[in-house]
Amino acid sequence: MLQKEKAAVVRGGRQSEMSESGANEKTGKSHKTWTSAEVRAKHKQYLFPSVGTFYEEPLCLDSGKGARLKDLDGREYLDFFGGILTVSLGQAHPKVNAALHAQIDRLGHVSTLYPTVGIVELAEKLIKLAPGKIGQSGKAFFTASGTEADETAVTLAQLATGRQEIIALRHGYHGRSMLGQTLTAHAKYRAVPTQIAAIKHAHAPYCYRCPYGATIEHCGIRCAQDIEELIQTTTTGQIAGFLAEPIQGVGGFIVAPDGYFKTAVDIVKKYGGLFICDEVQTGFGRTGDKMWGIEHHEGVEPDIMTMAKGIANGMPIAACLATVAVADSWRGGNISTFGGNPITTAAASATLDVIVDERLADNATHMGKLLRDGLTSLKAKYGKVIGDVRGKGLMQAIELVKDEAAKDRTPDASATSRLFEETKKHGLLIGRGGLWGNVVRIAPPLNVTRSEIEEGVRALDASFAAFAETTS
Repeated sequence: MLQKEKAAVVRGGRQSEMSESGANEKTGKSHKTWTSAEVRAKHKQYLFPSVGTFYEEPLCLDSGKGARLKDLDGREYLDFFGGILTVSLGQAHPKVNAALHAQIDRLGHVSTLYPTVGIVELAEKLIKLAPGKIGQSGKAFFTASGTEADETAVTLAQLATGRQEIIALRHGYHGRSMLGQTLTAHAKYRAVPTQIAAIKHAHAPYCYRCPYGATIEHCGIRCAQDIEELIQTTTTGQIAGFLAEPIQGVGGFIVAPDGYFKTAVDIVKKYGGLFICDEVQTGFGRTGDKMWGIEHHEGVEPDIMTMAKGIANGMPIAACLATVAVADSWRGGNISTFGGNPITTAAASATLDVIVDERLADNATHMGKLLRDGLTSLKAKYGKVIGDVRGKGLMQAIELVKDEAAKDRTPDASATSRLFEETKKHGLLIGRGGLWGNVVRIAPPLNVTRSEIEEGVRALDASFAAFAETTS
């Protein structure tokens, strides 16, 4: 038999009195204390090898509060990626947690077969926050993921128009399902060659790598204008819709220039299509000043919107909003087992209340400018490797290249990997993206503070200094 000698076990920086058998002597319940090495080994043993992780030695995160996270070894990190732009308010936000605790003790799950207070309250809030005609008179459908929301949106467009063909964008990302992979224009995320037909991909508004060799100053929005020829030459000439992110997330925070969406959507409307706006990463004040990324583009109103990630501070819920006319076109049966779950709607409703009441879209504007100024100063200092800095609000990116000074814009994914290892050492978590894996994605919580932004920029500076030449 094992001797029951007390041992102080450190887990995620916290100590608890445990016996050698792993039983807590106060509760009598068994509780294994894990190390990062053990979790990495189990992850490799039991999860699909396709499940990607960051860093040469992946981090095993264990606890967090606000913008701070701790791993199983007790090391602390400043989180500037938020679980892929999902933890809008930081870890363990007290108002969201209070709503979760209250709801889980009241009602856990019933499915969409039963109307609940939570689902109608959240639907009303989202519709009232939506732009244009959806905000004036719209309806909502809830799912458990952004992939499902985009699938719902495409089906709605097809039902409402009676057509099948959809225009999506190169460098876009819309999920892991078969339709989601077809809509996505990244070879990395297409697992099989056989894809769903009726999807055509237009040029992305990727100004740093303009396919026409134009500059922002002399753009002409040719990438948007080309959508008309794409429709004329690769479709039947009558399309169901156009699906696009206001800022392409996985694509590397690609920001469309002013006028792009007005030109693109006008062309789509000319050929009978609906505009589906994918706000999965750009929604809920992330881009600053506005609640939605598309609101930065004048004269553009979505017919359908999708949203997920930041909606519930990490809980799995997504939504598809549409005008009444479009929503009512779905006349067949339709349910979602987990969509609009009482627990996730409680989290989403509380998250929205905090974003609105605390004016976090405004904070994203102010802190986003501070962050952007810091990144711009890094570009001036490390301009040989930093090719571009772009974004809106608290959705900012750095694109790394072989040698920007020589106008060689060859993507440098190895530099991104080196930066990641250095920022890890300096206690900063960031994201990566882009077709070539050479874009650093930075997205702190919407309630990030000035001191946290300054700390993050200092960590980036120290990390670049470890391997990148300065331009001075």
